[in-house]
Amino acid sequence: MPLAQTTIAKPSIVLVHGAFADGTSWQHVIPLLERDGYTVTAVQNTLTSLPDDVATTKRVIDAQKGPVIVVGHSYGGSVITGAAAGNPNVQALVYIAAFAPEAGETLSALSAKYATSALIKALVPDAAGFLYINREEFRAVFAQDVSIAEALIMAATQKPIASVAFEQTVDHVAWKTIPSWYLMSQEDQAIPPELQRFMAERMGAKTSEIKASHVPFISHPSEVVKMIEAAAAVLVLVK
Repeated sequence: MPLAQTTIAKPSIVLVHGAFADGTSWQHVIPLLERDGYTVTAVQNTLTSLPDDVATTKRVIDAQKGPVIVVGHSYGGSVITGAAAGNPNVQALVYIAAFAPEAGETLSALSAKYATSALIKALVPDAAGFLYINREEFRAVFAQDVSIAEALIMAATQKPIASVAFEQTVDHVAWKTIPSWYLMSQEDQAIPPELQRFMAERMGAKTSEIKASHVPFISHPSEVVKMIEAAAAVLVLVK
């Protein structure tokens, strides 16, 4: 009798953007992952509140078939922390220069652990309490290793975030039960590297460091894909 064949189910990849961006910010990463045979979905969050974005991301994760790798950048890390909690299909979490809060911990409280970042000083609120990055400072505090042409487009198309999102929390924390990876940006002007290292160590994440700005998935997409695919090596065997 021939032995039963065992195949490895390739996980779906769900990408979650951070503040001042939308799902198209992953445009350099998506083609590389799809070239390697992954099904990729980039979430489009409203950035109106953390609970709303967690709910939106959770719907996308729940809609995937089979194993899932969930990736979050910056504020998107707090989103995936809540959205992936309790989902047995999520095999790994990947944090890209991202927040990774504890239950009940606000991003403001996390940020207060270290010196105020250059990005925080460059934020400009509108009349409704949504935050933008001052265009004149955008590249220096957010994307200093991105070409001037691309940074200008990023600044012009930035998606504002409601300031209340930084004061809201998640009740359940996915990284406590799901294996996690963390890519730390050494030249980040938005989330201090020391804070990134603290969060990665607290999670027990498999951590790598890169000489990059706050947006390594734009300036170094191949390195980001390398980490995502390392996380995807934690696969479910399907007989």
